[in-house]
This record gives sequence, structure tokens and C-alpha cells, in this order.
Amino acid sequence: MKRRDLLKAGIAGILVSRQAPVFAQANTVHILRWNDFVPAADKVLREVFAPEVQKALGIKLNVETINANDLPARATAAIQSGSGPDIILLLNNYPHLYASAGVDVSALADEVGKAQGGIYAPAVRLNKVGGKWVSMPWSLVPSLVAYRKSWFDEVGAKSFPKTWQEYLATGKKLKANKHPIGQTLGNTFGDAPTFTYPLLWSFGGQEVDGKGKVVLNSKATLQSVKFMVQFWKDACDEGGLAWDDSNNNRSFLSGDISATVNGASIYVAALNAPDKFKTEKGEPLHTDILHSPLPAGPNGVHNYHTAHNHMVMKYSKNQKGAIEFLRWAHKPENLEKWIVVQKGYAVGTTKVWEKHPMWKDYPVMAPFKTAAAGQSRLMGHAGEPNGKAAEAWNKFIVTVMYAQACSGKMTPEESVKWAAGELGKIYT
Repeated sequence: MKRRDLLKAGIAGILVSRQAPVFAQANTVHILRWNDFVPAADKVLREVFAPEVQKALGIKLNVETINANDLPARATAAIQSGSGPDIILLLNNYPHLYASAGVDVSALADEVGKAQGGIYAPAVRLNKVGGKWVSMPWSLVPSLVAYRKSWFDEVGAKSFPKTWQEYLATGKKLKANKHPIGQTLGNTFGDAPTFTYPLLWSFGGQEVDGKGKVVLNSKATLQSVKFMVQFWKDACDEGGLAWDDSNNNRSFLSGDISATVNGASIYVAALNAPDKFKTEKGEPLHTDILHSPLPAGPNGVHNYHTAHNHMVMKYSKNQKGAIEFLRWAHKPENLEKWIVVQKGYAVGTTKVWEKHPMWKDYPVMAPFKTAAAGQSRLMGHAGEPNGKAAEAWNKFIVTVMYAQACSGKMTPEESVKWAAGELGKIYT
């Protein structure tokens, strides 16, 4: 069929020729991600990556972003319907929950790991299921305590408290000075579980044992919950029961709280807008922010850092293009453009990024540089970060355990027993 005849024929001509028009055959890759807490990073994806990957690979990149708390529902709906984004961002151990829906990206993961000094061990455990990589680790967002140095100095804490008991004593003084500690205990993906899981571990509590048997109802867990009830009442802004992952950012930047567990997005926001965010003395707020790991409990210091992973979906009609995009994006000369604007808020999952010169520009971010390398525990400890552990995290069981006791809805004993029962429903 001649071209001019095809144009005249319109849809009828397309049907006769049995060939879609060229514009419908575009090599498009649709990626679904979260709304980054560093907006400049999303801008890089849309305004830098998209035109560059179009030029380099002929791929049209369609970047869609939504609230991170909505990602699980979107992923589930796409898998059930068999259509949706070619690549979906999955947090933490969700790759285990959706393992059967992901394309094997082992060749890509092995290639990137070999070229970039190796992939951090936690990222391997989160993305490798049954001996194959079901998703590709993209970044880690270290969760540390951001705190106001001057306010801690005022109450005699010249350095960040080393133990939970010291933090409680300091927090009492801060709250008395109308500078409480801010912590979300809401059903939200990031700052709540990155506080509650490490708190549990630092007292010696764990969800399951090494064989997957639920052991949450223990003396150590109860001790951690009782401590949290006292810490909540004496040191914290009690409105945090209803906070999501953005409330503590706003509260810190507005001067309502003195410390909070967070990624570095608070510091980055203050650094990027020194004229907007100031101390009560009129100085740039970022000059009064420091970071620290969480305090130690009877079982030591533990932190959890939120993992961001990309899964290429089996239902995708363009699996090849999706993998090609990820291979291109993970090349250091490309990923660097995204990493640099993060200023340490999100770090790469390979060890090569620890040597990047950007760390010299932001000395306050030093604790974030090697945070990922020091992470030793994952959700589901002391078992595997498998689909059951992902389901427990998705239901916020550990966080709700603390929230119910802090709110007074249950006694610590009742809350621990409830949480152990909920885990039992998943692990049986």
C-alpha cells in the first residue's frame, strides 16, 4: 500500500496494512516513582534524563511520581490488571512481596556491582529472591537524627546523647524549653518504621527468630515499649501520632521541634533556601543542624535506611527498553547528575559513591556517607526480609504497637500481645 493511499485511508488503511503508524510504535518507558523529598531530583529525571536517554537510546522516558504511601496500591493494581508502568519503584523489602511479577535483572545487577565496587549487602538481600535479582537497587535514604545544635547546647547536651536514657533526660529539658523532640508514629512508609524498628532492635526485641517463628512477645520488646511510652510523654510532641513523613520536616523547619529521625531532606531544604529558613537569631537554619545515629539501647545501636528499588514488570510490553534505560541510568556519569542534587539525602547502592567529591562540600552530611555500609538489620529480623516481613511492614504492625501504647489505647503488655498476634497471622 502506497504511503499517500495509506494517509487517505486513515484508520481503514491501518487495518488493511496491519501495521500501526510510526508514532504509536515509539520506544517509550513509563517509570512510576515517589514524589522525591528533594524536588530537584525529580527535575533531573524529567529535564535531564528524559532528553538525554531519548538522544542516546531513542527511548522516550515517561516519568510519573506519586506519594510514596500510594505506591503499594498502584503496584498491586497494575499487577492484577496486567498493565501499567514498565518500571515501578518499590521500597524496602517489597521486591520479595512482588517477586513473581518482576523481570530477572541479574545480568544488569551483576554488571553494575562488578563495575562499581560491589552492591551493599542489605540491598542484595532486599532485591535478590531465589538466587536471582527480581529488582534493581537504585538508592538508599539513610535515616539519622537531625537536631538543633544550639538548643541541645542550651540544656547541657554538647554532643548528641549516646544512649536512650540520656536522650530521654535531654528530651525532658528540651520539652520544658518548648523545644520537644518530634517523631511520627503514624501509618506512613518512612520516618515511623525507621524509628520504631531500630528502637525494637536496640532493646533486643525482634519480630521472628532465625527460623521464622514469631518471638515479638518478649521481655525485651516490652521493655522497649514501656520506654517509648515514657519518652513520648516526657520528651516528644504528642501530636506526632497523626504525622506522616512530611509533618516532621515542616515542624523542624518552622522551629516547632528540636530533633527528629529523618533523611537529610530537612538539612537540604534549609541549605537550598537560607533566606527562607532561619534560626530565631536570624541566621541560616542549616548552620544549626547536625546529624547523628539513633542512641544505643541494651542491645546496642541500630539504624534502618529506606531502600528504593526499581522493578521491571513482567507485564511490560517494553521490558528490553526498560532494562536498557536502567543500564544507562546506572552508569556513573549519568547517575551522578541525580546523586549530586540529592547532596547526600539519597546515596548510591554501590560502594563507589562513598568516594565522590561532593562529600567534601557538605561536611555536615558526613554521617550519611557510609550509613548504608553500616546497616546490619532489615525488617523481619532475625529472619529474612521476605514477603511475610514486607507484609508486616506494610501493615505497620511494629509502629502501631508503639503508637497504641503511647496513645493510651492499650497498655504496653496489651499492645505487645496484640502485635505478636498480628504477626502470627502472617507467619503461620
